[in-house]
Parts: sequence; C-alpha cells; structure tokens
Amino acid sequence: RSEIDFTVDTGNTFKERVEPGLEAHEVPRRLSAGKSHGFHRPLEADEVLITSDTVVIVENEVLGKPRNRKDAVNMLHKLSGRVHEVVTAVTLRDVSKEFTFSVSTRVHFEELSEAEIEHYVDQYKPFDKAGAYGIQEWIGYVGISSIEGSFYNVMGFPVHRVWHELQRFL
Repeated sequence: RSEIDFTVDTGNTFKERVEPGLEAHEVPRRLSAGKSHGFHRPLEADEVLITSDTVVIVENEVLGKPRNRKDAVNMLHKLSGRVHEVVTAVTLRDVSKEFTFSVSTRVHFEELSEAEIEHYVDQYKPFDKAGAYGIQEWIGYVGISSIEGSFYNVMGFPVHRVWHELQRFL
C-alpha cells in the first residue's frame, strides 16, 4: 500500500524535560519516547502511534526551541559559520511493541551578519523551531551552504526513514 491514513492528535501529558548530563544525541530519543508514553489515551488494537522530537546539536550543546527573540538571536550566532547536527528521534508504538530510532543530518551554515540574523528572527519568528531556524525559509536560502543527509530531517521529520521503519514495524 502506498498511502497511509493518519490522524494528527496532539493530546499529551508529557512534560518536555530531560535530566542534566544526558548525552546530547540521547536527548531527542528520550523526548520522543516520553511523548509516546504521555499520549492522552490508550492505543486501539489497530493503531500505531508515531511521536518525534528534533534538536540541533552544536559542539555537544543541545539547542531546542528558543524561548524568546534574544534566545533565537543567540542560537543563530552559535550556528553562524559552523557545522551543526540536526537529530530527530522517532518512536513507533502499538499495543504490543515500541521502537525508537534517530536520524542525523549535518548542516553547514555560512557566516551570518547581525542584520541577517535580526531580519530573519523579526520577519520569520522561528520560536517553534529547534535551533531557531527553518531550512525551508529565507535563512535556509541565504545561510545554508550544504547538508549531509536528509533535508526532511532538518525540516523536522525524516519521512523517508519513517516510511521504511514503519514497513518493518508493521
């Protein structure tokens, strides 16, 4: 079958917190699994729940979603002129089993000027995006010189890998 029927259901009781000292690449795995177990109701026999979490890692520091404008500007300064990783973890769960996997993509950012950073934050308000940017937005066009790995992972959901893992899971 080439299409999958799905419903988006954001009902969840999980509080997105991780214990200090957790290894950076483990953070999205822990958050994705936590979201799965925080789902607001029991699963039906014919359901598969898919949850995920994406983080940006630069020099072993995890950047999640910025809290405000200042935080977003600071995050983009950290990414400017550097290579970072975008790591998305996805959890597949049904009534009898669970599987979590991760996808990592390396992103090469050009040096960004203060004016470019402020323009992006003020115009695009990336407060709902890990690392304070969206590759599919203006900053991706002018600031990202190359990526190694999945473009869709950087957007926040590694569709290709999810498709293949879901086939195995089922």
